Amino acid sequence: MDILAYILAGAGVGLAVGITGVGGGSLMTPLLLLFGFPPHIAIGTDLMYASLTKASGVAMHHRRGNIEWRLVLLLAAGSIPAAGATVLILFFYFPDSSSYGHILTSSLGVMLLLTATVLMFKKQLLKFHQRGDGDTGILLRHSALVTWVMGLFLGTFVTLSSVGAGAFGTAVLMVLYPALISVRIVGTDLAHAVPLTLVAGLGHLFLGNVDFYLLGCLLTGSLPAIYVGTRLGARLPEKLLHPILASTLFALGLKYAFF
Repeated sequence: MDILAYILAGAGVGLAVGITGVGGGSLMTPLLLLFGFPPHIAIGTDLMYASLTKASGVAMHHRRGNIEWRLVLLLAAGSIPAAGATVLILFFYFPDSSSYGHILTSSLGVMLLLTATVLMFKKQLLKFHQRGDGDTGILLRHSALVTWVMGLFLGTFVTLSSVGAGAFGTAVLMVLYPALISVRIVGTDLAHAVPLTLVAGLGHLFLGNVDFYLLGCLLTGSLPAIYVGTRLGARLPEKLLHPILASTLFALGLKYAFF
């Protein structure tokens, strides 16, 4: 019965990702925690799951010329070293996975709250982005430095929570590069998310935090479901779906960040 439950969980998350476009980490990790998996296994396994499920999307965006590789490298220059450093800190400064479990759950809560906030203010972000005001504001004048710093932030907290490489990463790029068309924002964020989640996932594999049996079940359910969800997404009302998803993530964020 466990294998069926895990496959169905993968299918449910894959369907939701396909419909809403929200990264699987914000949905999958809390679900695995509800199944009773310890935080380190839920997060480590989800990071490997994310790197594998996102890879095909990068190939598609690359073929269509939708990736700003300069920005990918700039983000990765901060995120990849930060992910590696975070793994080493967990390895050298904590005796075992149970001793840093509270750090993982608190980080998960923070990133869920940030993701929920991005979804709640998605329309305002889109309006700012569509104005294309690329020459105003201190953030925009120092966008390269801020991009690298945000890479550091994402590398640290994605490694600790498995959440943030998708919705939050996209929001950062939308604010910093309002002149960039939306499809290139999505492609660029996805191209950065794959190596980040892969490096973070391999780090957790080094720590012994990946359950390959669970990973196989999740992939079996999610890969076809993502395709189905993508087809359904165009027919379902976004005004209804995003508020429900944002509210759910916000409630989960409060639960893990403060309780």
